[in-house]
Amino acid sequence: MIIRYKTEREIEVIKESSLIVGKALGEVAKRIRPGVKTLMLDALAEEYIRDNGAVPSFKGYNGFPNALCISVNEVVVHGIPGDYELKDGDIVSVDCGAKKHGFHADYAYTFCVGNVDEKVRNLCVRTKESLYRAIEQAKEGNRIGDVSFAVQSYVESFGYSVVREMIGHGIGRNLHEKPDVPNYGPKGCGAKIKKGMVFCIEPMINLGRKEILIDKDGWTTRTIDGLPSAHYEHMVAIREKGTELLSTYEYVENELKIEN
Repeated sequence: MIIRYKTEREIEVIKESSLIVGKALGEVAKRIRPGVKTLMLDALAEEYIRDNGAVPSFKGYNGFPNALCISVNEVVVHGIPGDYELKDGDIVSVDCGAKKHGFHADYAYTFCVGNVDEKVRNLCVRTKESLYRAIEQAKEGNRIGDVSFAVQSYVESFGYSVVREMIGHGIGRNLHEKPDVPNYGPKGCGAKIKKGMVFCIEPMINLGRKEILIDKDGWTTRTIDGLPSAHYEHMVAIREKGTELLSTYEYVENELKIEN
């Protein structure tokens, strides 16, 4: 599969979808607390996405049944919303996608529910920091490997591990496009970053071992040792004026009262 470069106009359309995702995650942030069922959060996000003229990117994608992937504690990614009630001390990755005017947006945030153990909270903070370090490397003339190395070198300095099987990706008319964006590997490798690229960087970082298991449902992906995993995701575009972050945590972090 070849890399599909976007025009400036197409990037503006992707930004419209992206804003819907950011605001849908903000709606989720309003409701995340102990006792809330993950299926309720899913319904809330789907309603917001559809009310704003978009469709959920994930629902029906390869048979996935819901609008959100909601992954709690040791679930790395692709958790299916259901009757599970969030508990004090949980961490929960919420991954959301929306398509409007033919273009997708997709990004994720890991929430801390109530009083989270300091070790686990630090995992979240450092995973998010690795994402921003990776974004700094996402610039024209660099290679995807520079982005990957930024994640791996930072998180492994704390003794965490990087999931190998799940990676970031290009995005546009299709939810998953080239280039692949791993969270590990050496500098200077991979596709050259060029104007018109739009891609998602999404560190999935484990407190324990890097290996994963997939449940019988074919989706729910867990750490092999049952230790927590954190997941954050942003979208970047390589534009005429430089790199632009298309996604936003503003609506989430306003609700969580987190200062940027």
